[in-house]
Amino acid sequence: MPIDRRSFFATATLAAAGLPAAAAPPPPRLRARRLQPGDTIALVSPADATFEREPIEIAIESLQALGFKVRQAPHLRARRGPYGGTDAERAGDINAMFADPGVQGILALTGGSGCNRILPLVDYPAIRRNPKFLGGYSDLTALINAVQHRTGLVTFHCPMGASAWNAFSVHWLRAAVVDAQALTLVNGREPEDELVPHRDRTWTLRGGRARGRLVGGNLAVLSSIAGSPYWPDFDGAILCLEEVNEYLYRVDRMLSTLKLAGALDRLAGVALGAFTNCGPGSDGYGSLTLDEIFDDYFGGLGIPVYAGASFGHIQRKFTLPVGLDVEIDADAGTLRYLEPAVLA
Repeated sequence: MPIDRRSFFATATLAAAGLPAAAAPPPPRLRARRLQPGDTIALVSPADATFEREPIEIAIESLQALGFKVRQAPHLRARRGPYGGTDAERAGDINAMFADPGVQGILALTGGSGCNRILPLVDYPAIRRNPKFLGGYSDLTALINAVQHRTGLVTFHCPMGASAWNAFSVHWLRAAVVDAQALTLVNGREPEDELVPHRDRTWTLRGGRARGRLVGGNLAVLSSIAGSPYWPDFDGAILCLEEVNEYLYRVDRMLSTLKLAGALDRLAGVALGAFTNCGPGSDGYGSLTLDEIFDDYFGGLGIPVYAGASFGHIQRKFTLPVGLDVEIDADAGTLRYLEPAVLA
């Protein structure tokens, strides 16, 4: 293959100066077709193993109650250490389910810690040739962002097989990927015996509206792929973040990773979900509060930011379309799809 001398010398000049070469243009955005009653959903375990049978049975019954058939990926019940099989087995299940014409959607059974390990083994060109619903959250942040970044496919930060399938979570998933609606996500309001609401509150860090492509998910997982070929493009993006069971100094450090990598300074807006059980810990003397950490990292960006959105490690979850253009209204505490996330 002949060398493009202009491109070659430009890249060499950047490298000599210690600067990164220009990133390849992102692939065109791709949407899967909507799921329909009777479609087959493959359950996969790309992260942790599931050590008991009952959660798997409950997940299968839940998807069947939603009107789907269920395919158990070959290594759904496998285990190697904490993981749901070897790296090759877990990636192989993802690749096989995308290639299988009898499968219309792929849903993770649970999160954990193994998705980063399989990213180099995923067949991204095959996924682009066979676009399907792919969903999960927590450790699946790595996989759904990598697939979106490498293929253009809109993926979903959404309940997993072993999640609580309450009416709130079912409503938003069904509306997004079965009914193909262009949704406006707004927190629910459960009845409370209080003068003003205490639960499901949103609050504005900086008001205004912004539009951009949605990226993000779990903060720890997102920061762990910084600088890799699977790191999303943050230019003009809307960033969504959530976290669970992390000391506040670690939340601070992970946000500093995003800051130092240049991600935060390129955003159009931020929607913060639940930061569940994130506190100072036993050595909390002098710890910054979560409010102070958010103010430090987001307050000076000059973009709309709101917190308290219903996603993360909580029972009642939105379905977030990673890679879709959305609009946030930080004063109203809403996130709006600018078009359906799936093809009707």
